[in-house]
Amino acid sequence: MTSLLGHDEQARTLLGAARSGRLHHGWILAGPRGIGKASFARAMALRLLAEAAGAAMPDDGLDVPQDHPIRRLFEADAHPDYAELFCLEKDSGTARNITVDQIRGLQRLIQSAPSMSARRVVVIDSADDLERGAANALLKNLEEPPADMLFLLVSHAPGRQLPTIRSRCRTLRFDILSEEVMRTVLRGEKGDLSSAELDALVRAGEGSPGKALRYAGLDIADMERSLAAIAADGDPGNRQRLALAKSLASKAAKPRYEAFLERAPAFIAAAARLREGADLGKALDHWEAARQLAGGAVILSLEPGAVVFELAGHVAALANGKAALRGA
Repeated sequence: MTSLLGHDEQARTLLGAARSGRLHHGWILAGPRGIGKASFARAMALRLLAEAAGAAMPDDGLDVPQDHPIRRLFEADAHPDYAELFCLEKDSGTARNITVDQIRGLQRLIQSAPSMSARRVVVIDSADDLERGAANALLKNLEEPPADMLFLLVSHAPGRQLPTIRSRCRTLRFDILSEEVMRTVLRGEKGDLSSAELDALVRAGEGSPGKALRYAGLDIADMERSLAAIAADGDPGNRQRLALAKSLASKAAKPRYEAFLERAPAFIAAAARLREGADLGKALDHWEAARQLAGGAVILSLEPGAVVFELAGHVAALANGKAALRGA
């Protein structure tokens, strides 16, 4: 667990407040999904617990030495002053919500004295997943927080939180990552990416490494080349559209098909940003139609080949636009 790229300002904010003795007890870590908020929360929890234990560490970032005893406890899920709540795995898959029983299970930590230092930390990933009863139970803990207790609430949509929870927490906002940071993160995660695939993943991720990594191994670069070729001349003989539909129609191609359902509307949206006037209106009409089709394709069990062909048709309709589509 190391310092997290792109979130230095947020780290300085929380570490500075902790070292000054004025760290608020509740924080909502708010920002788009997939940019590292949960990883940040865990890294921050470890760093604060290690600092509270009196260990000397580097001043910058969230690094904690590999051989630090607090880190070993933390990574073994054995630190007595730390708890993390998330949707549990069940026989039928991952639960949809964090339950009230999980929140009630925090009482052991809340009601006992800290064991390793004068700090206790709870991470909730994500607070958006709290069922109503769980949110109300959490609110009671936020209203009367124990001394030296810190709650870090990861949230992709902070507006969904109870107003009373928001009022008792401070919000720390996280932005999408820059293209440079995205490249660094993706190279670190997938060191064998070609230059073309890295470029495609950076575009597909839109500032979110988590989103980009969902596309890793699906040859997004080849998919984008096909879309760009179709958009360039409109594919008058349907040859490229038919080839794309055939390549994505099989059961084995399901991961790439699902990626295509996301990338085709995004390609049209990127093209629309380069247009104006009537051309912009036309592109937006095709984007809306593509978005509606892609959004219902899996739910309605539509035939993949037909869906791909129709989506590619919306891309082909961009060919008469005045803006260049290269790299869209």
